[in-house]
Amino acid sequence: MRFEKLNENKIRITLTNQDLIKKNIDFHSFMANPIESQDLFLDMLDTAEKEMGFITKNYQIRIEALQISNGDFILIITRSLPEAKKYSEKKKLHIKRKNNNFKNTDALYCFECFDDFCEFSSFLNKKYSNFLNIAKNISLYEYKNKFYLSFSNINLDYNDLKKFFSSITEFATYICHSDLIKRKLVENGTLIMKNNAIKTAIDYFC
Repeated sequence: MRFEKLNENKIRITLTNQDLIKKNIDFHSFMANPIESQDLFLDMLDTAEKEMGFITKNYQIRIEALQISNGDFILIITRSLPEAKKYSEKKKLHIKRKNNNFKNTDALYCFECFDDFCEFSSFLNKKYSNFLNIAKNISLYEYKNKFYLSFSNINLDYNDLKKFFSSITEFATYICHSDLIKRKLVENGTLIMKNNAIKTAIDYFC
């Protein structure tokens, strides 16, 4: 089991196949019955607090769970302070199921802030040399203080397609039923970067 700090409010927990066997975790059972697994997650959060100082008391907690191609099991845990409301000491868990469909040629991801988008772009610049081939158009919109990265005409033959979209979930949230959201972005959002937003971010902000 490996704990990594992505930023002040986000950590990643990686479990290998051996970890899953030791913890008696079945990914598909968890996805079908997430409530039954909450005690295990609370134990993990306690370990993260002891080992990394990642305190979750009085925070709202969001957990994104996914299984990557090599069989590893990944949890992205994000904490946020409640607004104008005090939460009890009991941790509030929201389990988000990940089911990226790599047959789609369009995709939309939401970043909580512009810095998260820049961190993702910097990460790509260091890890992938040919990421520009991922899609014909990558645009960034701002809408209600959040930033949306829109992919159009995704190259389904891109060699690292699954790795690319597994990586982005560490920084952003996948938006289901994105067609409706995209229309809202075009009509009411602000287009920040067009054509290849990732390259623009790397050139000017990373």
